Amino acid sequence: MGSNQEQEEYLLNHSHISRKGGLITMPFIIVNESCERLASFGLVPNMVIYITTFYHIEAAPASVLIGLWLSLSNGLAIFGAFVSDSYLGRFRSVAIGTISTLIGMSVLWLTTIIPQLRPSPCNQYQHGCNGITAVQLAVLLSSFGLMSLGAGFVRPCSIALGADQLENKENPDNERVMDSYFNWFYASVGVSMFLAVTVIVYIQDHFGWQVGFGVPALLMVLSVSVFLIGSPLYIKAKARGSLFTGFFQVVVAAFRKRHINVQLNYNDDCYYRAPESKLLEPSADFRCLNRACIIQDPHMELKPDGKASDPWSLCCVEQVESMKCFLRVLPMWSTCLMLLVSLSQTFSIFQLITMDRHVFPQFEIPAGSFGMITLVTLTIWIAFYDRALVPLLSRYTGEPTGLSPLSRMWIGLILGCVATTLSAITETIRRNKAIEAGFEDDPNAVLNMPAMWLAPQFALYGVAEALNVIGQIEFIYAQFPKSMSSFAAAIYTVGVAIAGLISSLLVSVVDGVTSAGGNTSWLASNINRGHLDYFYWLMTFLSVINFLYFLAVRRFTEHHHDGRSSLFPEAEEEHSENRRLHGA
Repeated sequence: MGSNQEQEEYLLNHSHISRKGGLITMPFIIVNESCERLASFGLVPNMVIYITTFYHIEAAPASVLIGLWLSLSNGLAIFGAFVSDSYLGRFRSVAIGTISTLIGMSVLWLTTIIPQLRPSPCNQYQHGCNGITAVQLAVLLSSFGLMSLGAGFVRPCSIALGADQLENKENPDNERVMDSYFNWFYASVGVSMFLAVTVIVYIQDHFGWQVGFGVPALLMVLSVSVFLIGSPLYIKAKARGSLFTGFFQVVVAAFRKRHINVQLNYNDDCYYRAPESKLLEPSADFRCLNRACIIQDPHMELKPDGKASDPWSLCCVEQVESMKCFLRVLPMWSTCLMLLVSLSQTFSIFQLITMDRHVFPQFEIPAGSFGMITLVTLTIWIAFYDRALVPLLSRYTGEPTGLSPLSRMWIGLILGCVATTLSAITETIRRNKAIEAGFEDDPNAVLNMPAMWLAPQFALYGVAEALNVIGQIEFIYAQFPKSMSSFAAAIYTVGVAIAGLISSLLVSVVDGVTSAGGNTSWLASNINRGHLDYFYWLMTFLSVINFLYFLAVRRFTEHHHDGRSSLFPEAEEEHSENRRLHGA
């Protein structure tokens, strides 16, 4: 009888929740994310051509501008996640981001329609082309900025908003439902990216920029409409605070207590711990941060219920250890930046324009669509490795994932070095053929050289990314407790943003140095006069140096771990349990 009464009370108290969320909301959320990805990624491959052609900007500055745009889009994901978790909530963040992306794409589309928004075209009677004005540049940059802001809000919050709709701890099959959701979500993202580099790029090449930029804008209209139509059905979780806030609190609290002598031996009761914590005291490394969790005056620093009075003056041991985990993995995280720099280069499209891209006499692959080789190779490799190689390799290595994350990372870095070497060799051959054919002053002339010469390097980049990046995310994931599992993907996003900045800086430096004294830049818009091959050799050299850096970091990491798979006790237990389950 009592159990029936409790059940009735539970149903009465939760009946209003049952009408919201669930599978019915998935089409709205997934369509929103898919349209955003399809529209945004469809603009990237050909953007450098649009800027150099219509804004009369040289190839190197145009590449820098695009690199900064992409870096901002990835970097703002951290800002979007912070604002969402701390202030706005996920629904509002996704709504703001989607609308911002729509406005940005609409502004970009208007630059193709209104001639006054871009420089006047060059003609044969002019010795030089009209430069871009401040207003025209401001309009272009505002469109990029609005799209970056939109991506920063949508991409980190959309997947979490979908998880909110399905999260139900009362359901014994909740874990399977969530796993299925993540699989379908990422599958939709993969399909969207594939369509972006094929269909959208094809439209731009064959129907012009007005249609090519108009279609992404229309997709964003669909994205906003579908997302807002589903608004009454969503569970809209309130903001509860961000992990990044906890990191800042540790730094501030440690600074405020900088007068404390951490060399003294404190007993366990001197450290502030969260309820049911397994950590009694902080670790010895990065000892200066231990000040943040030392209790000096219990009456002032603790409330009657035992909680901290001011989290900016006193943090728990778990917060301190989480901050230390972040600092420990930074060196290994930094080893992937050079590979991401190589992946972010856009100069290959200038090579492809000069090469024969016909698969059949009546069909020519758009230059911007060759990036699909990397995407397809990455997808095929992941499936092949997971289904075929892992069972085989695990018998010999004892690793449930076939190869350890660190092993996959160094193999990925080596393949990245090979890919940049192939890029340099192929460009040397292409450039020599262009000069021999008399095309030194005609960068748009098409050589009798198949564009599939570039396919091996694109494919190698796909396998390198699959091995190194996924291995790195798995490595970092294993270091943190389960409560911080999403942080691995977050700092990878930061890595992509920083790699874009490094790439832009590298291109700017190389262009400035090689063009000094009136010389032709290695990265000139006329790649037949420039030396893109020298730039690729420089990338190869830097990739080799990065690989040696990885070996040094790996040696330090393995020595520091002392055989442990994790740097955090709780994560070590979880990782060991996962290994036992996989072994069973």
